[in-house]
Amino acid sequence: MKTRSVGIVGVGHVGAHCAYSLAVQGIVDELVLVDINEQKAISECQDLRDSVAYLPHRVEVRTGGYADLKDCDVVVVSVGVITKSNNRLDELNVSIGMVNSFVKQVVDAGFQGIFINITNPCDIVARQVHKLSGFDKSRVFGTGTGLDSSRFKAVLSRETGVDHKSLVAYTMGEHGDSQMAPWSHVTVNGKPLAELAEENEKYKVDHGAVLEEATKGGWVTFAGKGCTEYGIASTLARFVHAIFHDEKVVMPCSTQLNGEYGQSDIFISTPCVIGKDGVEEVFELRLNEEELKAFQHSCDVIRTNIGYITEEA
Repeated sequence: MKTRSVGIVGVGHVGAHCAYSLAVQGIVDELVLVDINEQKAISECQDLRDSVAYLPHRVEVRTGGYADLKDCDVVVVSVGVITKSNNRLDELNVSIGMVNSFVKQVVDAGFQGIFINITNPCDIVARQVHKLSGFDKSRVFGTGTGLDSSRFKAVLSRETGVDHKSLVAYTMGEHGDSQMAPWSHVTVNGKPLAELAEENEKYKVDHGAVLEEATKGGWVTFAGKGCTEYGIASTLARFVHAIFHDEKVVMPCSTQLNGEYGQSDIFISTPCVIGKDGVEEVFELRLNEEELKAFQHSCDVIRTNIGYITEEA
């Protein structure tokens, strides 16, 4: 029997909660925790082991180094520092320096699985992990607007009164302030929200206000906690579940575009088909003129931010 194994590099607030989410949901058989702070990894490992006896399934948890990730199916990149401002770009060069220090070591050890990046700024770091790994683009992606889309659906659910599971809605673009919403593709159980709004006042929502609340949602969480944990942990777990079960589910994530939407050589979020091989297809939407312009602006923002990477990073 194949053991479903996930390695997590960086077990701070985000990495530790991702590990717990994967364990408690029974998505993995084995977790390998790696952190430059060895005692942090040991302590998180002990805490997770203490929880296993009361789970309805068995999970092996251990610590290790980069070489111990070679047999993992998925390696999650969740290193980094918590920004002290409401700008993920402030983390750029620290994050780039961190991934530069270990990605090649993981690959050289023999890792042949899938990298999923969480580290901010998510799109730029995913691009760097892809560059360093030399892997096919399908095997490196970022959580991107997967998390933002959860926030987006939560706001829409509240405003319309429709359960979030009946909504098909997501944001695209940068995991940051320039993300956009393809409103023409928002549906309620297959019926366009715009069509419903013409029939019933309760489905009329303020597009700008909904998107802004979703975009700023992470900072609301950060304001009182100093971090975000549960949302990103559930997002990551959903991606890993889709890979292990070869679901072919469509989810927004940060992937490399090669001509889609007229863009190339950039990692940015768009709906993708997720299965056992990672990003198996970019699910390109037919955006209207306004939406395409907003998406192109987000691409431009990411390209500008890439230019801020210093040589020392």
